[in-house]
Amino acid sequence: MRQAKINAGAAVAAAMSAVLYLLSFMACAQDMRPPALDPGLSPGSVFVERDGETLFARICQGCHMTDARGATGAGTYPSLVRNSNLQTGAYAVAVVVNGQRGMPPFGETLSDAQVAAVVNYVRMHFDNRYQDAVTPEDVRAVRR
Repeated sequence: MRQAKINAGAAVAAAMSAVLYLLSFMACAQDMRPPALDPGLSPGSVFVERDGETLFARICQGCHMTDARGATGAGTYPSLVRNSNLQTGAYAVAVVVNGQRGMPPFGETLSDAQVAAVVNYVRMHFDNRYQDAVTPEDVRAVRR
């Protein structure tokens, strides 16, 4: 009887050891996988997103905030809400392409279509109602 208890205890210990070994192997295997890209960041030195909403979320909201109300802290980031400067699409395009004051230029990291998409998104959201859409051709003209 005593031998049966010893054998049962050894079997339980062996099973637990095997489970722990398997769990540690799985943890190591997970650590060995290449890290997945953060879906909130573009890979490389150019942005790959195409629609204005996603471009705003990935680029602009870091400074202008998710509600586009801007912020003050390490710098001053103007509100884009009901912003009369956005009335002229060419102005907004020039700011995105060339930068202005503390805003970096995005002309080398965004295509003409991407600039148009994010400018149109901002001009038609956040209580802005500018319906005259900017085209990639408009962006190309500003780049010259």
